[in-house]
Amino acid sequence: MEYVIIGNGVSGVTAAAAIRKLDLAGKITMLTDEAYPFYSRIRLTEFLYGNADEQGLTIKKEQWYEKNNINLLLNSSVTDIDVNKKELTTSTGTGIGYDRLLLATGGLSFVPPIPGADKKGVFTLRTLKDAIAIREYNEKPSCNTLIIGGGVLGLEAGYGLMRTGRHNITVVEFFSRLLPRQMDPVGSEILERQMKKMGFSFYLGAKSREIKGRDKAEVLIMEDGTRIECDMIIISAGVRPNSAPARQLGLKIEKGLVVNDRMETGSPDIYAAGDLVQHNGICYGIWPAAEKQGETAGINMAGGNSVYQGTTISNTLKVAGIDLVAVGYIDAEGEKESITVKDIDNFIYKKIVLKDNFITGAILYGDIRGKKKILRAIESGRDISGIKEDLEKWNLEGL
Repeated sequence: MEYVIIGNGVSGVTAAAAIRKLDLAGKITMLTDEAYPFYSRIRLTEFLYGNADEQGLTIKKEQWYEKNNINLLLNSSVTDIDVNKKELTTSTGTGIGYDRLLLATGGLSFVPPIPGADKKGVFTLRTLKDAIAIREYNEKPSCNTLIIGGGVLGLEAGYGLMRTGRHNITVVEFFSRLLPRQMDPVGSEILERQMKKMGFSFYLGAKSREIKGRDKAEVLIMEDGTRIECDMIIISAGVRPNSAPARQLGLKIEKGLVVNDRMETGSPDIYAAGDLVQHNGICYGIWPAAEKQGETAGINMAGGNSVYQGTTISNTLKVAGIDLVAVGYIDAEGEKESITVKDIDNFIYKKIVLKDNFITGAILYGDIRGKKKILRAIESGRDISGIKEDLEKWNLEGL
């Protein structure tokens, strides 16, 4: 049996490991257009301020691929896939046949259609190559760096650069609050206060109109005419599925490439997993989901029987060095019953969202104790009517 995996991220690597457990003799080939074996994207911001090098970011070194008899092809993109011949062609012109194919191409940084976004000094941060380019671009003693996007990655990138001692960070966010997916307005306000104390500057509810400069980015012009001078810009406006190979094959794509519970696409013997895919209408974009989807795909590719049942959306993050957990439905609009604890002076915010005596979501900011109990209660559908009074006092012992 010949297996080919396009992509060397968490879903692809997990799939390869699952295949090898069930099929010791099958040939596994992995392709990636990057120059590095599987590394941690989560730690790229550490690389920005020099707390990690290329080797330190690597999760699976070359020895792992050799030990598991996996042929890893770096700097190799796929230019064509012939489903009739079951063969793909790489950018080097090499033809590779397959019996089972996994699309694990991940996501791409989304760049809004801002005039001037292609200027020198404008970056995205998705790959190690991006991080290297950002770190090498400006060696000035003091650099005014502008982050377009107040999500997790944007804030973390700004924090990483600020820690070098050379970067003054300004964040421009389209929404009226930071972390619109992980925080409600109350929590976001506390986060903003804490980050301002660190030295961040913010423009919230602001729309970027144009990036100007002679031969590089020098100023961002806002929709209301505000001008923000800068030395470099990092656009962190979200991630979109890297669906080019799937589109070439004519597979069904909505928000992402549609797969079933077995991670099968609409084409025989072609599977998909990770940030590329949409399962039951959901594009997860989180590590635990990609890992489980990769495992499911790998087992089924090797002749096993595995079903993916979805993943509770749970983000455990470091935002500018601060712990944050956002689980399930956080009720950003404040329409549901909730139990909250707010300590502005110590920058702590905790919230449990309830519906019919069940916990449906939670936010833990600055103090994440109890996260495992809350997550377990959400996943198990625990009826909390008997301990509700304790929860209102933030006593989680009964969970």
